[in-house]
Amino acid sequence: MKYAKPLPSYLATRYAGWRATKFQENKAWYARLAEEGQRPRAMIISCCDSRVHVTAIFGAETGEFFIHRNIANLVPPYSPDAEPHGTSAAIEYAVKYLHVANLLVVGHSDCGGVAGCLDMCCGNAPELEDGSSFVGRWMDILRPGYERIKDMKGTKKERLTALEKEGVLIALENLMTFPFIKEAVENDTLALHGLWNDIGDGSIEYYNADAKAFQRV
Repeated sequence: MKYAKPLPSYLATRYAGWRATKFQENKAWYARLAEEGQRPRAMIISCCDSRVHVTAIFGAETGEFFIHRNIANLVPPYSPDAEPHGTSAAIEYAVKYLHVANLLVVGHSDCGGVAGCLDMCCGNAPELEDGSSFVGRWMDILRPGYERIKDMKGTKKERLTALEKEGVLIALENLMTFPFIKEAVENDTLALHGLWNDIGDGSIEYYNADAKAFQRV
């Protein structure tokens, strides 16, 4: 593959530092993970945004979380149509084969994908409406959430925050369209959690289904 280039020097230097320190200090643990396989306690679906660092937020160790990242932490509805489905494949593997006990959907503030969806649904992003836009077609998943907040009063930031949280709820709703998710939830072998992280102040809110609202952890 002639287009593949060597690792950037700053990454190679960081790797060497990790290999010489953290890896060496935990060599037995890494060997155990390699020999025994992974047994993550939870799956996390989070955004690709570089500012969202779920392992740091929860102080997770290597092997603790099965993490899937995509634009705006969305989950598409169950659709077994024999086409490639990266997010659905990750969910299937985590629940059916790794038997995770918890599945967390983690949204966040100032999400670029959600902002794009808001603009698209308001008619301000024609480039996302184009059929060739991967981002636009992915953000179509969030259109039902926009319908629920489109008449909301407030600033654009407040509307964006509301849509970010709707994205978490849409993901949870769509998760329940997967038969194996529904079965696991009803059998109490899997718990679903919806979270929203404010990047600026570090706070986390969780969705309280009884109160039908997000509340601070």
